[in-house]
Amino acid sequence: MDLLIIFAEATLVIFVFLLVNWIHNKVFKLILKNSVLKNEGRTIKTLRRNITGILLLICLVLCIAIVGANGYLIYRGENLQQYTLSLIKSIPLGFWVTLGIGVAQSIGILFLAGIVLKFLRYWLNVANIRAKNFEQNTADDESIDTFFVNLNNIITSGVWLWAIILSSKFLKVPVVITEYLYILLRIYLIVAVGLLIPKAITAIIDSLDALSLRYSSPDNLLRFYDRLRHLIPFLKRCVEFVIYVCVATLVIQQVKFIAYIAVYGPRTVQIIGIIFISRVLFEVFCLLVEEIVFKDGNLNDIQTSRRLTLVPLIRSFLQYLVYFGAVISILYTLNINPTPILAGAGILGIAVGFGAQTLVNDIVCGFFILFENYYLVGDYIQAGKEEEKVVEGVVEAIELRTTRIRHPNGQLQIIRNGDIGSIANYSKQYIFAVVELSIPYDSNLVQVYQVIEEVGEQLKANYPDVLEATQVDGVESLGESNLLLRTVTKVKPGKHLEIQRILRKKFTNALVREGITIPLCVKNSED
Repeated sequence: MDLLIIFAEATLVIFVFLLVNWIHNKVFKLILKNSVLKNEGRTIKTLRRNITGILLLICLVLCIAIVGANGYLIYRGENLQQYTLSLIKSIPLGFWVTLGIGVAQSIGILFLAGIVLKFLRYWLNVANIRAKNFEQNTADDESIDTFFVNLNNIITSGVWLWAIILSSKFLKVPVVITEYLYILLRIYLIVAVGLLIPKAITAIIDSLDALSLRYSSPDNLLRFYDRLRHLIPFLKRCVEFVIYVCVATLVIQQVKFIAYIAVYGPRTVQIIGIIFISRVLFEVFCLLVEEIVFKDGNLNDIQTSRRLTLVPLIRSFLQYLVYFGAVISILYTLNINPTPILAGAGILGIAVGFGAQTLVNDIVCGFFILFENYYLVGDYIQAGKEEEKVVEGVVEAIELRTTRIRHPNGQLQIIRNGDIGSIANYSKQYIFAVVELSIPYDSNLVQVYQVIEEVGEQLKANYPDVLEATQVDGVESLGESNLLLRTVTKVKPGKHLEIQRILRKKFTNALVREGITIPLCVKNSED
C-alpha cells in the first residue's frame, strides 16, 4: 500500500509536468506560426528546448523528493496512508472547491477559444476571397493573401494567450504573474498588429494603384497619376517607418522604467510626415510647372527649346525652396529656434562668398546665358576659350553653375558657365552645310556645276531638313593639279553634319558617273 501511495504521488507530479509541457509547447508552436517571428525560429526553438529541460529537471527533483520524503516517513514508522489522508484533510475544503471550479473554467475557456478560432478562420477565409474578387483585380492578390495569413496567425496567438491568462486567474495564480502575462499580451498584440498594418496598407495601396491605372484617361485628373506613380515605394517606406515608430512608442510605454523615452515618438512621426509631404509637394509643383509650360501644343522649335531650358531651372529652384522649408519645419518640430542658425548661416555665406568668386561667376554667367538667349537646350554649339579645349555638341541641360553638352561621338561634356568663353551656335534659324571638293584642271566646270546643282535639287526634294538647294560658290583655290570648289547648302539648325556626309557620298557618285575623277580627298567645313 505504501508503494502504491508513492507511485500515485509521483504519477500526479508527472501528469502536471506533461500538462505544463503541453501548454508551453502549444504556445511556442503558435509563436513559430507567426510570420513576424519566423526569422527568429532557431532562437525560439532553442528557448523551448531549454524550458523543457528545466521543467523536466523540476519534475525529476520533485519525484526524487517524494520518494525520499516518503522513505523517511516509512523509516520513522509512520503509516503513509493515514499520514497522506490527514495531510489532505488539513487542506480546507474551499481550496479543493476553488481548484475544481478553476480547472473546469480553464478547460471551458480553452474549449471556447478553440471554437471561436474555428469561426474566425472561416470568416477570415470568406473575407479573403471577397477582397480578391473586389473589382476582379488580380494584381494585388498576393499582398491580400499575405495580409489575411498574418492576421489569422495573430488572432490565433492572441486568443490562446488570452485564454491562458484567464485560466491563470481562475486557478488563483499569484497576481504578479497575471500582471506580467497581461503586459506580455499587450506587447505581443502591439508588435503583431503593428507589423500587420504595413501589409494591410500595402494591399490597399496596390489595389488603389491598379484601380487608378484602370480608370485613368486623358479626360480626368487620373491622367497625372502615371507621372506621380514613382512616389508609391516612397509612400510605403514612410508608412512603414511611421508604424514602426508608433509600435516602438507603445511598447516602451508598457515598460515603466523607460516610458519617458516615448515622448520622442510623436516628434519622429511628425518629421517623417514633413519629409513625405515636402517630397510630394515638390513632385506636384514640378508636374504643374510642366503642365503649364507645355500646355500649348502649337509651339515652334524655338519656343519648345526655351521651355525645355527653363523647366530644369524651375525644378532646381523649387527643390531648394521646398526642402529648405522642410528643414525649417523639422527644426521647429524639434523645438529648435532656426533664427540664430539662419543668422549664422548668413554670416558664413558672406564669408564663403568672398572665397567662392568662381562659383558666383559661374552662376552670374548662367543667368546671362539664359536671359540673353545665347543658346537653349537642343542647340548645337561650339564653346570654350581659345587657350583651352573647345567643346562642341548638343546642349542637354543648362544649370545655374554648369552646362551639359553631348558630343557627336557620345561623350557628355560638362563645362562651367564661367568658362564658356566664345560661343558658336549652329542652331539659330539656319546653318550652311559646306562641302569643298577637288576636281582636275581639265574638267568642264559647266558640267560639274550642273551635276552639283542637280544633286542639290534631288537632296532638297528628298530631305525636309534641307531649306535651299546646293549652290556652288565658285573656285575656292588653285592647287598644283586640281581646282578646289566650294559648295553651300542651307539646312535646318544642327543638321549640317548629317547633310555634309550625305552630300559627300552623292557628289562622289555623281561625278564618277559622269567620268570626272576626284584626285584628292574631300575637304569640308561649316559656317
